[in-house]
Amino acid sequence: MRPLLFTRMAQEEDYQVTKTPIRRILYPFERFLRIEASGGLLLIVSTAVALIWANLPGGASSYEHFWHTAAGFTAGPFSLSLPLSHWINDSLMGVFFFVVGLEIKREILVGELSSAKRAALPIAAAAGGMAVPALIYFLFNPTGPAAEGWGIPMATDIAFAVGVMALLGKRVPMSLKVFVTALAIVDDLGAVVVIAVFYTSAINYVALLLAVGFLLVMLVLNLLGVRAPGAYLVVGIAMWLALLNSGMHASLAGILASLAIPAKRHINGIDFLRHAHHYLQRFESDGLSGDAIIPNEVQQNALSGMESALEAAESPMARLEHVLHPWVRFGVMPLFALANAGITLSHVDRLGIEGSIFGLLGQSVSIGVMVGLFIGKPIGIVTASWITVRTGLGSLPRGVKWPDIIGAGTLAGIGFTMSLFIADLAFTDPALLVEAKLGFLAASVAAGLAGSMLLLYAGRRRRSGAAPETAA
Repeated sequence: MRPLLFTRMAQEEDYQVTKTPIRRILYPFERFLRIEASGGLLLIVSTAVALIWANLPGGASSYEHFWHTAAGFTAGPFSLSLPLSHWINDSLMGVFFFVVGLEIKREILVGELSSAKRAALPIAAAAGGMAVPALIYFLFNPTGPAAEGWGIPMATDIAFAVGVMALLGKRVPMSLKVFVTALAIVDDLGAVVVIAVFYTSAINYVALLLAVGFLLVMLVLNLLGVRAPGAYLVVGIAMWLALLNSGMHASLAGILASLAIPAKRHINGIDFLRHAHHYLQRFESDGLSGDAIIPNEVQQNALSGMESALEAAESPMARLEHVLHPWVRFGVMPLFALANAGITLSHVDRLGIEGSIFGLLGQSVSIGVMVGLFIGKPIGIVTASWITVRTGLGSLPRGVKWPDIIGAGTLAGIGFTMSLFIADLAFTDPALLVEAKLGFLAASVAAGLAGSMLLLYAGRRRRSGAAPETAA
């Protein structure tokens, strides 16, 4: 998933504050969380923990038992109880989709998708990167229950992809990182549509209409100028509960709720500077004392005014994205991996498949996912990009050459979070689910290594002055 802004990858040091003992202890962790690659690293760690846990002696049963433990609450006549894995997949992933929705909305309003010319290349690349892997998967799994997994190789895990590019540093042009980010946002939107349309069970139309009603309430709150996040949270939870009973995946409530969050700020930058200057003058006019324990009344009023100005200068959409992004990146996604990536690699014969892990990787589902991600993704992305540039509908980002696009397309074959999510929706047969998980894990490792090497090669060509040809 996309970081808030790549300019936050190398944040400046915070203003000087008193270094309390707890701050000194937490400082190394704060520094780690500011590193862009840290989100991908935590996903890797969570995946490794899940795999080790599921393959310890007796670990498979304890892993399954723990994540299927029921948890819930009762409030009067209402009660709700779900397994722990469902709380993560149905509710916490709703927060994930909510942040994805905010990012999509921002990019459409002011980002790389805000104009037809800027949006053409990432949209075309994402479309090619979704269509070709799905077609390749169908070639290996044309019929039967296995055919339901066609959506698995369509997804790109932006947390991993961006993490790898961050590790490569200046060898990757910033414009290429922005392109991959926009591509992944369109990819996420396509995955949401696929989930909503093709991976939905029987519909309870009464519950679905109720969910639509709650969405309309949120839109009305937006039109009325309500900016308090709590109001949208209450109605959003009600919409989530309605979707939970509708037959559609409840996590889609997140993407719907994001549509209603206000995107405009109350004052512009010039007005904010004027207000800020006024309140700073008031704060300073009453005298400054470094020994004061608390501000006096005049200073407190100035601080309150400054706080109101800050809130008015930032849209609720931007504020929520800024606040929730770290929680999703360092909480929701690692938890999702921990709860879903546990694959028992030994004794696979109990799933009806003879042989070892290599036998599983030789099954049609695994092959379809691996080839779709590792081969289909770069073919689809590069081909669609070439057609878009060749026809004049779009152009390569400044400083980006075709070897960069090839490397980025290969790196986009890292499919994890969304691939794992779709796999759980597509398959009820545990054997098929294990095949799919092994397929995208193997493809992700291969795509990460191959994509990194291709981007390093493109970076060396750029530094040596051997500019590759463009398909202008």
